[in-house]
Amino acid sequence: MSITLEKLTKRYGPTLAVDGLDLAVRPGRVTGFLGPNGAGKSTTMRMVLGLDRPTSGRALVGGRAYDSYKWPLREMGALLEAKAVHPGRTGRNHLLAMARSNAVPDRRVDEVLAVVGLTDVARRRSGTHSLGMGQRLGIAGALLADPPVLMLDEPVNGLDPDGVRWIRGLLRDLAAEGRTVFVSSHLLSEMQMTADHLVVIGHGKLLADAPMTEIMGGHATLEDAYYELTGSAA
Repeated sequence: MSITLEKLTKRYGPTLAVDGLDLAVRPGRVTGFLGPNGAGKSTTMRMVLGLDRPTSGRALVGGRAYDSYKWPLREMGALLEAKAVHPGRTGRNHLLAMARSNAVPDRRVDEVLAVVGLTDVARRRSGTHSLGMGQRLGIAGALLADPPVLMLDEPVNGLDPDGVRWIRGLLRDLAAEGRTVFVSSHLLSEMQMTADHLVVIGHGKLLADAPMTEIMGGHATLEDAYYELTGSAA
């Protein structure tokens, strides 16, 4: 199952935030989504989820609009804002509510809490969570319904070095299972070790959609290749 963008465009008044994006994010590989601040990455992801309406064009998950699915979490899990959780609700209860809204068995909640390493703090109120714990809870929510597609916006934010290593392995394992993994990050060194394929945008336009090896060319680091492509540091 792929994420497909067809002439996807978003305007906010006179500002063209996303400019006619055409691309397909395919299964079986980690696709990194890169671009300077304000390039349109988060807006693009919000349109994939149906949180923002395109000015024109469309974003599809498995050939359909994401919000047209009866149980959308079973089709794609997403992390956009890890702290978008009621601070008085425990992590476990937050996931239980998500599970029941999409007919996911309760036992799956404890399974994903174990995967992300939050079993011991699952009954703590989310308002007491560190940024890293909040990220892990958000990732647990994305994994909850065992979907074939994952879309994660800056998932390494707030994670310590062990956490960064863990998320790197998790993303690669999910792609190896044949899932579609679409992940944005400003940590270019981490993307160089994690992604198989890169999509790069700037000022809302597609700058590159190619395998990591092609983007790197003769450069020693992704940072050098990225700067040459965008004219901007990450």
